[in-house]
Parts: sequence; structure tokens; C-alpha cells
Amino acid sequence: MSDQQPAPHPAQLSGVPHAYVPPGARGVSVGYRRWAGILVWLAISIAVLMVIAFVVSLVLLAQADADVENAALGYLAIFLWFGIAAAAPVLLAVAIPGAAMRRRVREQRQTGITPS
Repeated sequence: MSDQQPAPHPAQLSGVPHAYVPPGARGVSVGYRRWAGILVWLAISIAVLMVIAFVVSLVLLAQADADVENAALGYLAIFLWFGIAAAAPVLLAVAIPGAAMRRRVREQRQTGITPS
């Protein structure tokens, strides 16, 4: 038998192999861009309706406070507040994906990747 020790193995590197190339970004389709625009404009319209409902509710509360005969207008204002509270999650559910989709479309335009 030989007195020589076997050569030590090189340390195994953790992580990605040297030949790894991350996949390229795909272009966004025309339908994707269309839905991104629809979601953003839908979020804008919901937000505008919520602001209008809030202003109308304040006007209704002022009218209900001014005259006892119009006390029912206060209940209508409270009903509008419930509508605003119900629309808030819908606004978030539309605005967040719409903004993310628009950001992706904008990034694709800046990098010059052709749509697929």
C-alpha cells in the first residue's frame, strides 16, 4: 500500500451553478395591457364615487342637523357611510393588481421588450 493520502476534494459551492442563466422577462400581451388599464380606471372611478358619496353624506348630515323635519337624511348619510366602508376593500382589490400590472407594462416599455 502506498503512504500517500488521497487528494482532498474541492469544497462544494452552494448556490447557483456557473452555467445558470435566469430566464428572460417575457413581454406582456395586448390583453394584459388592456386589463391593466381597465383595472386602473375602475379603481379611479370607484375612488371618485367614494369621495362623492362622502361629500353628499356630509351635506345630508348638515341638512338633517339643521331641521328636525329632515332627520331621515341623517340615516341616509349613515347608509352612504356603510356603502363607502363596503367599497373600500373592493377599491383595494382593484387598485393593487392594477397598479402592479401597470408597473410591469411600464417596465416592459422601458426595456423595449416586444409584446408576445
